Amino acid sequence: MTALELGKDLLGLESLTAQQIVLILDTAEPFKEVSERAIKKVPTLRGKTIVNLFFEVSTRTRISFEFAEKRLSADTVNVSSQGSAVQKGENLVDTARNLEAMRIDMVVIRHPSSGAAKFLADRIDSNVINAGDGKHEHPTQALLDLLTIRDKRGRIEGLRVCICGDILHSRVARSNIWGLLKLGAEVAVCGPRSLMPLGIEQLGVRVISRIEEAIEWADVLNILRLQLERMTGGFIPSLREYNRVFGVTVKRLEQARHDLLILHPGPINRGVEIDSAVADGSHSVILDQVTNGIAVRMAVLYLLSGGRRETAEAAMGLNV
Repeated sequence: MTALELGKDLLGLESLTAQQIVLILDTAEPFKEVSERAIKKVPTLRGKTIVNLFFEVSTRTRISFEFAEKRLSADTVNVSSQGSAVQKGENLVDTARNLEAMRIDMVVIRHPSSGAAKFLADRIDSNVINAGDGKHEHPTQALLDLLTIRDKRGRIEGLRVCICGDILHSRVARSNIWGLLKLGAEVAVCGPRSLMPLGIEQLGVRVISRIEEAIEWADVLNILRLQLERMTGGFIPSLREYNRVFGVTVKRLEQARHDLLILHPGPINRGVEIDSAVADGSHSVILDQVTNGIAVRMAVLYLLSGGRRETAEAAMGLNV
């Protein structure tokens, strides 16, 4: 398999094959070492210009992409809706075309509208990477989740993974479902019926109604936060009630197998979907996810720029 088989853009995992997903994960492995160096930089993307076009607030994803770009020696430009021509009424395509006229190479976009990344990719020649579009997908988050699970368990195939919480509003859930199923995992979802998409079973997942059953069933729990900013009200009685019924607590974890992994994409609502003692406890691999996020994004940038898995180790072997 060559890097060209990823295509021009990374818009989601639904359109990727299992082989393409594994290509990204395998390519990320050698890039992990770069972040452990005294000088955390390789010349792999020197001369490339990448624009981070973020129309939604972000901390982990934006910073992780910035670190990945800078560690590959790319020139980066950060653009947000605040303080840009978007505030004056400029639309997405005009913004991107003006940036492209400055001879950029890639755009990393986060946008509140589902389909925005594809809309942009269809209209510009630069590579486009989806950093989250509405309720659609968040492919690099799912990829770093997959890498973390594979690191800790040595495989994805055959594992039982339950995604818990606000499934309805979560692009992370959708990308994880596609990726996990394609790599052979059993996938379940757990949460209030009001936060469960209609017909979710048609994607090939099991629906679990009680968090206690999910904890007992799963090898991996991927716990999602309540996306209150996407809710218009009435989805849950209160945060306290949500924690009482669906919170992953120390007491509930007494029923878990000892090697249960707990993931969370962040930001964490401590005391709501997960207790602090659980988020910081022995089951948690949340900080491993953050570390792996940089390596995964380095791999995606490298592959879309024309790099090959076979030459990834050599490409990162030259310090600057």
